[in-house]
Amino acid sequence: MAATAPSPPVPPAGGDLSPRLVWAGFLAMILGNFMAILDIQIVSSSLRDIQAGVSASNDEIAWIQTSYLIAEIIAIPLSGLLGRALSMRTLFTMSALGFTLASLLCALSWNIDSLIIFRALQGFLGGAMIPTTMAALFILFPPERRGPATVLIGMVSTIAPSIGPTIGGAITDSLGWHWLFLINLLPGLVAAGVVWTLSPLRSRDLSLLKRLDVWGLLGMAAMLGSLEYVLEEGPRQDWLADPMVRNVALLMLAGGGLFFWRAFTSPNPIVQLAVFRNRNFIVGCLVAAVVGIGLYGSVYLIPLFLGQIRGYNALQIGQTMFVSGLTMFMMAPVVGKLQRRIDARLLIGSGLAIAAFGLWLNAHLSPDAGFLQLLLPQALRGMGLMMAMIPMTVLALGTLPLDRVQDGSGLFSMMRNLGGALGLAIINTLLTDKANLHRTELATAVSTGHADVQGWLDGTAATLATQGVTDPQAGAIARLAALVEREVGTMAFNDVFLTMAVAFAIVLPLVMLARKPRAGDAPAGH
Repeated sequence: MAATAPSPPVPPAGGDLSPRLVWAGFLAMILGNFMAILDIQIVSSSLRDIQAGVSASNDEIAWIQTSYLIAEIIAIPLSGLLGRALSMRTLFTMSALGFTLASLLCALSWNIDSLIIFRALQGFLGGAMIPTTMAALFILFPPERRGPATVLIGMVSTIAPSIGPTIGGAITDSLGWHWLFLINLLPGLVAAGVVWTLSPLRSRDLSLLKRLDVWGLLGMAAMLGSLEYVLEEGPRQDWLADPMVRNVALLMLAGGGLFFWRAFTSPNPIVQLAVFRNRNFIVGCLVAAVVGIGLYGSVYLIPLFLGQIRGYNALQIGQTMFVSGLTMFMMAPVVGKLQRRIDARLLIGSGLAIAAFGLWLNAHLSPDAGFLQLLLPQALRGMGLMMAMIPMTVLALGTLPLDRVQDGSGLFSMMRNLGGALGLAIINTLLTDKANLHRTELATAVSTGHADVQGWLDGTAATLATQGVTDPQAGAIARLAALVEREVGTMAFNDVFLTMAVAFAIVLPLVMLARKPRAGDAPAGH
C-alpha cells in the first residue's frame, strides 16, 4: 500500500467544553444518525400508498428504496476523508442540513421520477451522519466514559430500521405519506444547529481536498453504486440474463479494479484500507455484514409476509413489527452493563445464537400467523441483535488508532449496509425459487384427479351456487388456486427464515477469531 500523508492531529476528547455540553453535541449527532437510518425503512410499510400518490408502477416504486441505498452506500465511506478535510463538525452539519432539504423536496415531489431523484439526494447527503457519529464516539469519550455512548449508538443502529415500518405505517395512516419526509425537518435543523454550536470536533485539513484522488473516487462510486443496483435489481430481472443488470455488473468490476488500484498506489487514497490489517476490525466487519442480513432482511420479510399473506395494512404491519423495536430498547441498557463484565466475544456469540433461534422460530409460520405467533420470534431476534451489535462496534473500532477511526467507522457502516443489500438480494431470489418449487409440488398434490380435492371443489361449488354465483365451478377452482398460492408463499417465507438462521449459526465461530479486547487496547492518537 502506498505511503500516505500523516493525518492531522486528533482533537482532545471534548476540548475545553464541559462534559454536559460535549454530551449535548453528541446527542444531537445521535438524533441525526437516527433519522438517517430510520429513513431507510420508514417507507417500507407505505409503498402502496406512495405508489398510488405518485402513479408509479410496481417496478418504479421499488426505486424509492433502491435510490436511497445506492446513494447512501457511496457517501458512507467518503466520510473519513471529508471529515479530516472539513472537520467532523462541519461535515455533520452540512450532511444534516442537506438531508433536511432533500426530505422537504421528497415531500414536495410531483411524480415518481422526482421522488426517486430526491430520495437519492437524501441518501447521499445524509449518509455521512452515520459513520461520523460512530467515529465521534471514540474521539470524544475516553474508554472509561464510553459505555453509555456505545449503548446509544447500538440502539440507534438496530432500533431505527426495526421501528421504521411501525412509525411509517402510523404516519401514513393518520397524516398521509408526505409526512414520512416532513417529520425530518425539525430534528434535522435541531441536530445541525446544536452540533455546529457545541461540537469540539473542529480539526480540519483543507489541503486534502486539493490532493483528492478523483479517479479513486469515480472508481469507488461506480463499484458501490453498481453493486447496490445489481443486488437490488438482480432478483427481479433474473440476474445476468437481463442486459441492463449484466452491463451494470461489468461497470461494477471496472469500477472495483480502478478503485483498488488507486487505493494501493495513490499517496492519498479515498479510503484508508490499512484498517483491514486489524484482525478485530476484519471479524467485526464480517459479523456486521451478517447482522445486516438479519436486521434488514427481517424488517423486509415480515412486512412482506403480513401484507401478501395476511393482507395487513400499513398500520397493522407497524403494530406487529413494534415488538422487536421495543425489545431492543429494553435490552440496550442491560447489554451496556453486561459488556463491562463479560468478554465481548462471548456477548456477541450469545447474541448471534439467540437471534438465530428467533429466526428459526420464524421459519415455522402458518398462513394465519399474526401478532401472537410472531411475538416470541421477534422478541428473541431483537434481543440477540442488540447483544451482538453494541459490543461488536467496540470490538471492531475500539482497537484502531484514533487517526484511523473515521475511515474505519465508514467501512464498518458500509459493511453492515452491504450485508443488508446482499441479504435482500438473496432473500428475493430464494423467495422466487422456493415459491416455484413449492408451487410445483402443491400443484401435483391438489390435482383434480384426487378424490379429496374433487370433493372439496364440489362442496365449494355447491356453496357458491346457493350464493348466486354465475359459474360456481370456476369460482371453486379460483378459491383453490388462491389457497395454494397462500400456502406456497408461506412455505417460501419459512425457507428463507431458515436460511437466515443458518447464516447466523455459520458466522458464530468467526467471533472467536477476534483477539480479546484488553484495557490497553483503547485507541490512541498517533
